[in-house]
Order: sequence, then C-alpha cells, then structure tokens
Amino acid sequence: MPLADVMPFLSAWVRNPIRVAAVAPSGPAAAALMTQDIDARTGPVIELGPGTGPFTYALLERGVREQDLTLIEYGSDFVRLLLERFPQARILWMDAAWIGKYELFEPGAVGAVISGLGLLTMPPRKVTAILTGAFRYLRPNGAFYQITYGPRCPVPDAILQALDLEAVRIGQTMRNVPPASVYRISRRQQAG
Repeated sequence: MPLADVMPFLSAWVRNPIRVAAVAPSGPAAAALMTQDIDARTGPVIELGPGTGPFTYALLERGVREQDLTLIEYGSDFVRLLLERFPQARILWMDAAWIGKYELFEPGAVGAVISGLGLLTMPPRKVTAILTGAFRYLRPNGAFYQITYGPRCPVPDAILQALDLEAVRIGQTMRNVPPASVYRISRRQQAG
C-alpha cells in the first residue's frame, strides 16, 4: 500500500475513527471484489466514502470512465487528495446522507453505487437516508455495493424490508486488513 495512501488515512482515522470506520485503506483484493460486477457499460457510478480512492482506481481499471464517476466524500483531507488524483471525476464534499436532497442525477440515471461507508457505526435514520438517496438515482436493475468488516450485512433487515430491498453477499476476502465482505443491495424482485 503506497505511503501516499496510508498517511492521509491514518491522519483522518486519528482525528475521527468512527467516521473513518476502518483501520486501513482497502486493499486490491477488496477493491476487486467491490467492483467485479461493474464495467464500462454500467454508466454513471456514484462512490460514497472513497477515502484515498482504492475502489475508484479499481473502477477505472474495470473500464468506467473517470468523467462517469461521482465521488462523495465528507473528509476534507480526502477531498483534496481525490481532486488531485481524479481531476475528471465529479467530487462532492458532503455527507452521503444528503444525496437525496440534491438533484445530482435524473432519477434512474445511475448504474451502480459503491460504498466504503461504515454503516455499522451509523444510526438507522442515516443509513435509511443514504439508501433512499442512492436508490432514487439507481436504474431499476442497478445495485448498491457495500463493504463490511462485520459478520453480516451492515444494513439491518428492518431497513431493507422498509425500503423493499434485498441484500446478497457476493464475496469475502481474507486478503484485506481486516478481512472484508461485500454485499450487493438491490430492489426486491417481485414474485410472478
């Protein structure tokens, strides 16, 4: 992991470990797992909590155009770093819970949302606001990808049910510090 990623990450973590919600930037194995379903055909992608950009780099490697990326980051140190690294992406300095309050895209225009946010440390109301805002922009077949370091999906079943969503674990990697799982959250499929 490059020192250019570790130092800003550690600095942000020391200032607010709950907001950063991880002990180290995600590694290549977690980034590959997060982006495995996404490619150039996915279209616009929103990334929530990109931090130093490991998932962003993986999206670019998968063929997503930099100008098709909207990176939403709350940490000012990370925003500066992202502006330097991804000058063609749209980078917004804001809380991810606010995405539904603004007209970032036309409804149904986004192919995927990937999230490095620490949902386990957030109150249910904030998790609900993030998912509601994300699914406002997602296409009917679009998905929300969430990394977690816990043993199960970080979105409580009650929130999934209330929003008519379902979560499926698409993989796990032990080659990350700490080991990580990724969940694909999508609209519940209607029977019949």
